[in-house]
Amino acid sequence: MSDNSKITLGKTLRDARIAKGYTLDDLQQTTKIQKRYLIAIEDQNFDELPGDFYVRAFIKQYADMVDLDGAELLKQFDSALPSTQTQEYVDKVNENNPETRSQQRQVDERYVKLRRTIPVIGIVIVVLVILVGIWVAASHNGNNTTKDNVDSSSVSVSGSSSNKTKSSSSKKSSSSKKSSSKKTKTPSFKKVSSTTSGSTWEMTNASSKPKMSLSATGSAWMSVTVSGSTVWQGTLSASTSHSLTIPSSATSVTLKFGNAPATSVKVDGKKFDFTSDTSTSSASSSSSTSGTTTTSSSSTTTSSQVQTVTLEFK
Repeated sequence: MSDNSKITLGKTLRDARIAKGYTLDDLQQTTKIQKRYLIAIEDQNFDELPGDFYVRAFIKQYADMVDLDGAELLKQFDSALPSTQTQEYVDKVNENNPETRSQQRQVDERYVKLRRTIPVIGIVIVVLVILVGIWVAASHNGNNTTKDNVDSSSVSVSGSSSNKTKSSSSKKSSSSKKSSSKKTKTPSFKKVSSTTSGSTWEMTNASSKPKMSLSATGSAWMSVTVSGSTVWQGTLSASTSHSLTIPSSATSVTLKFGNAPATSVKVDGKKFDFTSDTSTSSASSSSSTSGTTTTSSSSTTTSSQVQTVTLEFK
């Protein structure tokens, strides 16, 4: 190898790099060849490269990057380069042989697939073991539940006969209590005060929502007021009637009658005879007066006057 050829090879590559406007840093980033190796190639210091194979490989890659024909450049300066017959070079060539690389790639791919498959298989096995364990536990619990149901059913069957008498007697006692309670809850009315224009009454044993029925033997006007609000008013005749339900929140009902003697009122099916004391009072007043004319005049006034009756629920 002559010094002239070495200088010519390095100078050729350097001049081409400079002509392309590349720096050594640019070339290192592009070719991934360390900068110190690029400097060694330009300075013909091939001993600083990692091996004989890398000398030709790096020179060819350098030449290709600066738009030179790498193969032609290697042939031209072959005498200035290390021998290509060393064992290291042959081994590197074999490593870069397409067939050798292909076989190695296949081996690597199989290894990668195996590494990926083993965890998946392990996960599948773990899941199967968990599912089998759950199934076994569920089967065991199901058998225990069936046994418990059989035991409980046998106990209930054996005990049912002894409880029949008790249950029938309890039913009879409860039914008798209900019937007795129904009998005792009979509505009753009691007069607490009265004036010339009306009276106030108390009703005991009323239902939670008392039902009121209004009727008349002749033409009679009336109204019903609950908690200060008039819920109904109208005129009834002998052929008409009216029914309504008193709200559970109501504590009293005020009734106004234009013709009280001709009016009939029922609360929860019980007749509310609010005119009984009024008629007695009228009879007393008529006996204290002298003459038939005075009595008839008093009863006429009573029948034509609007009478107010307040019924309080207790």
